[in-house]
Amino acid sequence: MASPVGRQYGGARTRLLDELRLKGVRDLAVLRAFDLTPRHLFVPTGVQYRAYEDTPLPIGSAQTISQPSVHARYLELLAFTGSEKVLEVGTGSGYQTILLAHLAARVFSVERIAPLLDRAREVIRECGVSNVSLMFGDGTYGWKAFAPYDAILVSAASPDVPQPLVDQLADGGRMLVPVGGREEQRLVLITRNGVSLARKELDPVRFVPLLGDHGWTDQA
Repeated sequence: MASPVGRQYGGARTRLLDELRLKGVRDLAVLRAFDLTPRHLFVPTGVQYRAYEDTPLPIGSAQTISQPSVHARYLELLAFTGSEKVLEVGTGSGYQTILLAHLAARVFSVERIAPLLDRAREVIRECGVSNVSLMFGDGTYGWKAFAPYDAILVSAASPDVPQPLVDQLADGGRMLVPVGGREEQRLVLITRNGVSLARKELDPVRFVPLLGDHGWTDQA
């Protein structure tokens, strides 16, 4: 279980929680995870004053940290019980990784951009997390060594659901992935029931492209 890092920006974090409630977030465990997670540590110093606004922010390497209400939507949809083994595709800043650490038993996260992973590793260590493992690599392949996973979260947009991730989903497991073009996507929920897969299209979303052998294969 992760632990909070001080109470700096405590008032701003409280206002963010109020905003999330107004936007319909009801899961108390999810709200608690946001209260415990110091978002200001996961963004560049120059935008820390905006860390608790419900808005995406740049984190370098042409990537962004999603707005908190998007993270909250992801986490509520997966309905964590606290016992799950989770795969996160796209560590990014590490903010969602810490949120997951408060909600699941074990988190495995893969990031393809080395400077982001190095920075995320530092901040995650600062947060005192003991249930997160990080790997540098192409997240579209997942992390087969620790499969299957009870939940898989993909933090970037893919032209379709990467098959290696489907293969690593446990029976009864759930996967969320933005699917569509480079500019606009739909959030897709995949649920495994034995050999059967149920696919449900949810909210329209906008994420950066998922680059990799089973996602977008070029930068264009």
